[in-house]
Amino acid sequence: MFDDFESAEVDTGGARIFIRIAGGGPALLLLHGFPETHLMWRDVAPKLADRFRVVCADLRGYGKSSCPPSDRDHAPYAKRAMAADLAALMTKLGFSRFMVAGHDRGGRVAYRLALDHSDRVDKLAVLDIIPTADAWDLADARLALGYWPWSLLAQAAPLPEAIMGMAADAIVDNALAGWGSSPAAFPAEVRQAYADALRDPAHAHAICEEYRAAATLDREHDHADRAAGRRIGCPVLALWSGLGALAEWYVQEGGPLALWRKWADNVSGGAMPGGHFFPEEFPDETVAALCDFLPPEK
Repeated sequence: MFDDFESAEVDTGGARIFIRIAGGGPALLLLHGFPETHLMWRDVAPKLADRFRVVCADLRGYGKSSCPPSDRDHAPYAKRAMAADLAALMTKLGFSRFMVAGHDRGGRVAYRLALDHSDRVDKLAVLDIIPTADAWDLADARLALGYWPWSLLAQAAPLPEAIMGMAADAIVDNALAGWGSSPAAFPAEVRQAYADALRDPAHAHAICEEYRAAATLDREHDHADRAAGRRIGCPVLALWSGLGALAEWYVQEGGPLALWRKWADNVSGGAMPGGHFFPEEFPDETVAALCDFLPPEK
């Protein structure tokens, strides 16, 4: 995995971010979700590196990146802080402008990047998410039961951390098999890497803080942006699982594209084969969709 990629730890001022980087051409930042790490891009990034300078990063608190101390309002793990990490990362790597694609939690960091650092992001791809405030505002029993990390991991410490540490393998197995994806898409060493990251107490706490921030500050930041009329200025590609929740839960709202069009004028996209983890199940299809969208506009 990532045979032709260089590895590095970059101090962004707020955290040490672990990356793998390779390729040539326009800069493309790839961001992972839960319970994954940058390893989720193992079959996607090498193909994209034929056309782009690809940077795969572990979000702060995840994978091999550091876990800065949190505070009472969880601000160090709000998407605003995580986006600031990545803006600083790309500056240190020499990229004044770049494109970004994020899956799951990484998609939430990615669209916050496009809002808070609009002068830096040329194109944005969000994979299997709707905006955080919309997800909470439209939440019902389906979200509480179907995507249990939203409610469980946002509970007060130390209960979620204890559960994650004691049941890391079960959490990974449930997530990878329970959200419409095929377990066969995840090699044993990848599943083990995901579980090991959850088992570490510092990372478990950081991940729970990120979910706590999503339930509080991230929602507030989204609502403030909406009230102020702030929008995503760059083109947006929204892709979602054809077998997953987004294809079914938001029909009355017009589907994922309609929800994203409340946040951006230039939105395209559609359903992908597979479940929630379709970039790992169907990497070739994911690469094709991204390559059709990502080349810089002339």
